[in-house]
This record gives sequence, structure tokens and C-alpha cells, in this order.
Amino acid sequence: MSAATFPCRCFAASAADSGLAAHTIQRREPTDTDVQIDILFCGICHSDYHTVKSEWGPTKYPIVPGHEIIGRVSKVGSKVAKFKVGDLAGVGCLVDSDMTCDHCKAGNEHYCEKQVWTYGGADRHSGGQTQGGYSESIVVDQHFVLRVPENLNLSAAAPLLCAGITTYSPLRQWKVGPGHKVGVVGLGGLGHMGVKFAKAFGAHVVVFTTSPSKKEDALRLGAHEVVLSTEKAEMKAKANSLDFILDTVSADHDVPALLRCLRPEGTLVLVGAPSKPLSIPAFSVVLGRRSFSGSNIGGIAETQEMLDFCGKHNIVADVEVIPVQKINEAYERLHKQDVKYRFTIDMSSLKTSNL
Repeated sequence: MSAATFPCRCFAASAADSGLAAHTIQRREPTDTDVQIDILFCGICHSDYHTVKSEWGPTKYPIVPGHEIIGRVSKVGSKVAKFKVGDLAGVGCLVDSDMTCDHCKAGNEHYCEKQVWTYGGADRHSGGQTQGGYSESIVVDQHFVLRVPENLNLSAAAPLLCAGITTYSPLRQWKVGPGHKVGVVGLGGLGHMGVKFAKAFGAHVVVFTTSPSKKEDALRLGAHEVVLSTEKAEMKAKANSLDFILDTVSADHDVPALLRCLRPEGTLVLVGAPSKPLSIPAFSVVLGRRSFSGSNIGGIAETQEMLDFCGKHNIVADVEVIPVQKINEAYERLHKQDVKYRFTIDMSSLKTSNL
């Protein structure tokens, strides 16, 4: 365990109903292979909300959320070769793994049984738990630090570290490209990124939404068609027409109706996380050899590939930038789906908080 530490200002939740408030944690001083990053922006993910509210299993408090982190390198360990002071860098959902298992060797650290999440994970250095990016700095092993293209708008690039890779990875894994017709279900924080990536990959993009008011925005983001999924006639017209569907919805919804929109041997991949079990009748997949699958982020190499792709094609999230002092208001709005389409915290605002 690393003995030397330094104080780090942050915003943390002390209980499920406490809200987030100014706090101070201890970060480890960089080891030989560590990179210390002064955080410029941190995106707000639905995972942050669920963790703070202790809705995905018991949360250990205090907890500092945040796994969509972008900043500047301020210190590096003596064995760090990938980064130097002043470099732009990012940290996503993972900060550690065993690095020895078959998954890690294959570049799939997110499958590792000893993966360590950026917050709420078992910190092998401190013996406590990891704390995330609603803070002024973070210290991470160089393997889990990502290069961020300098040409991107940094506040809008922060959500790429979770929402970006969550939608990019399945589209890449199922080789979506020119000639494919792709459905994107839901136009929220994940869905709007799915539209941008599918369009950039050359696919014909069809957005499925329950909100007529989102049609104009879906087209602006790159969709070629918009289907109102509550209208039976519109859904029927899309039967047997799509090669792939990216389902970003976390609420209860009619998955069998979406599966009927797939061509034979098509695939629906769920990246949303509904709280209740979904009902999938056997014949929804048996007939036509349709597939229902799931996906969750990607490995470090694929995340870097995604960032490089975004730099080349100037792809970022649509964001609303807030000071950290408005974090509790943002959480209330996030719960009401009152954001287009992600919140990003300007972490320079942390300097004006009373600690």
C-alpha cells in the first residue's frame, strides 16, 4: 500500500439522502507507474446518481462519484513512459485490474474478475475504496489513463469516457458500417451518442422514441428516420427492416416489438439497465434466428480507439456545463430526464467551494 498521501478537495455524498457537498479526501502520492491529473471537467452519468442513491447495491459512504474525467497531467512517476506533465488526459470507468488474466491480456480489462471501478471499487493502494472525478485531481496507473485529442471541446468530450465507449463498443463489435440499417432506441445521454457514432460509421440510422418532440433533434443529430414507438402503424412499417438495434433505454419497454423490427439474423444489443427483468418470449428470437445481447463499456485499447475516432471526426456529446455547486440540482433534473443530453461539471468551480 502507498503510504504517502495528499489532501484533495471534492464533492461527496455522505448518505443516500444527503445530497452532495464539499468534502476533502486523501489521494495517494504517485507511485513509479502513476499519473496525477488535475481535473478540468467531469461528466455526470446515470451510474453516479444510482450509486449515490445506493440503488445498485449498498454504497459505502462517503462516496465521490465521477468516471468521465478529463484534465491535465500534473505529475508522473519515474517509470511512466506514456505521459508527461502538461499532457491532456482522460480517465473512464476503470482504474485497475489484475493485468494477468486472459481478459486483461486480450485488452478486455472490463471483463477482469478483479476490475476496479473508478469510484466505489477496492483500492489496493489505500486499502479503502476508490473515489471518482468530482474532485480537483486523481491519481491512476498509466495503463488506465487515456490520451484525449487536443482538438475536441473538452467539456463536451468528457462524457465520451463512459457514454461514448458504451455506445461505440457494440457498434464496433457487431461491425456496423455502410449498407447497414441501424435502430437506436431512446434519445438520451447514451442514445444521442449512438446516433452520432452509427452515422459516422456510414449506417442508415433510425431512431425509436416515445417522444414526438424529439423528432427534430434526432434528425439534427444525424438520424435518417424517426419512429414513434407508441404508434403501432409506424412500428409495423419497420418490421423485418433493420440489421442491428442499439437499445439504450433503462425503463421498462416492449423489447419483443423491437425484435420484430430486425431482419432475420439481426441483433439487438441492450446498453441500458432496466431495474426490472425484461420479458422476452422465445419466439421473438427463435423465429428468424434473431439475437438479443448486451454490452457494457470496453477495454482500455478500444476506449483509446474511440477517442481517436472522435478526434478525427470531431464527435463529442451535447452537454450542459454546470459549476459543481449546482450538482444536486443537476441530479434532480437528471432524474426527470431534463437535460440535452449530458451534464458536465466545470471542476475549476471547486476552488470557490467552502471546505
